[in-house]
Amino acid sequence: MNKIFLIIQREFISRVKKKSFLIATLLVPILFPAIIGGLGYFFVKEKENASAKTLMVLNESQSIQLTSNDNYVFTPVTGTLDQVTTAFQESEDFGLLYIPEIDIENPQGIVLYTKTTPGPSVVNSIERELEGSVKDLKLLKYNIDPETLTKLNTSISLDTRISSAEESDKSSNSGIASTIGYVTGFLIYLFLFIYGGQVMQGVIEEKNSKIVEVIVSTVKPFHFMLGKVIGVASVGLVQILIWVTIMGGIYAGAASYFVGPTTTTNIEQVAQEGEVVQVQSGLENNPKIKKALDEIQNIPIVSIIFTFIFYFIGGYLLYGALFAAVGSAVDTPADAQQFMLPIMLPIIIGFFGMSMFVFDDPNGSMSFWLSMIPFTSPIVMMGRIGFGVPLWEILLSMTLLVGGFIFTIWLAGRIYRVGILMHGTKVNYKVLAKWFMMKN
Repeated sequence: MNKIFLIIQREFISRVKKKSFLIATLLVPILFPAIIGGLGYFFVKEKENASAKTLMVLNESQSIQLTSNDNYVFTPVTGTLDQVTTAFQESEDFGLLYIPEIDIENPQGIVLYTKTTPGPSVVNSIERELEGSVKDLKLLKYNIDPETLTKLNTSISLDTRISSAEESDKSSNSGIASTIGYVTGFLIYLFLFIYGGQVMQGVIEEKNSKIVEVIVSTVKPFHFMLGKVIGVASVGLVQILIWVTIMGGIYAGAASYFVGPTTTTNIEQVAQEGEVVQVQSGLENNPKIKKALDEIQNIPIVSIIFTFIFYFIGGYLLYGALFAAVGSAVDTPADAQQFMLPIMLPIIIGFFGMSMFVFDDPNGSMSFWLSMIPFTSPIVMMGRIGFGVPLWEILLSMTLLVGGFIFTIWLAGRIYRVGILMHGTKVNYKVLAKWFMMKN
């Protein structure tokens, strides 16, 4: 046990001291929000400064009328379609909209001509313009008053609450739950690739530098592999905790900056008016924001963090051992490519399974089984956790994951003990099976 601890310590200290670790740890939590914020800012500015697109309109259906707006200038043209198409190709207009004689009950045959493939937002917005015009025609045909139809349109905001024998009545929000699930699941998906690759690369480098031959003379190869996997996992965990701390500090600072002045302004206004009332911030007076804040407060942050740490460590130990086994069996990263697909496939299945099944029905059969299978549970269970998962399912999933990484560490250890000392051997699955069956 002492030797395993020394290997863990060596792996941890050697990686933490690297400049790349310090740069990534400090820059990522600042760089990513800055990039997202910057892109959002330029997106808004681009929309504000964008000029209206000019479209020629060859309208053979006189019933449909299009009105220019801030986004599009509709210019009526006459002539045959060939003549107008030629004129459009020689012009600088964005597009040509051809509207033939149509049946408003089944409006077909409308074509948009452009010089390059338009974006989906452009196509959707022009379709909405046409749908609005056809809708007006239908209202007129069926003698329906537009004002009456407007009054019939009703918007309902559903207030979702959790009520069960285990939990008291409290607000819930599927959007927040989906965001939590996606972010935590994606982080595990990402780190399994990053840190699993680091383990494999480290094993290959030590194998080629002959350092491992000195190390295994004093410690068993299996203990060496276990120490390396746990050491790299601890580096990843520390890095994540630092990121969460920094980003939490940034969020708290931003919240106090934006909320603080609002509260102060309201207090000053009340004081100037001389009213004796209970002062509340503008944010708290907004029912939608107040509801959102209540829903955020109901999120079990502590249990989510604990679950994330458990599944991060469990998933990493499960896959890290397999990456280490591959690294021990080959001499170069290029040779490892043939063994990577069987390892990466369950990770990819877990991520897409979370996106397809969990966010559609977090308690469905596919969501349940994918959160139980150890190879996919680290990602899928984190996708489900924000929606509320029964305790027995979490405990069963955790138990199966523990059994899963014990099995993969044992499996990888039998390959590692032979492969780490082999050089220049052409390795395939048959050779790996032979190493696995080889007696001590």
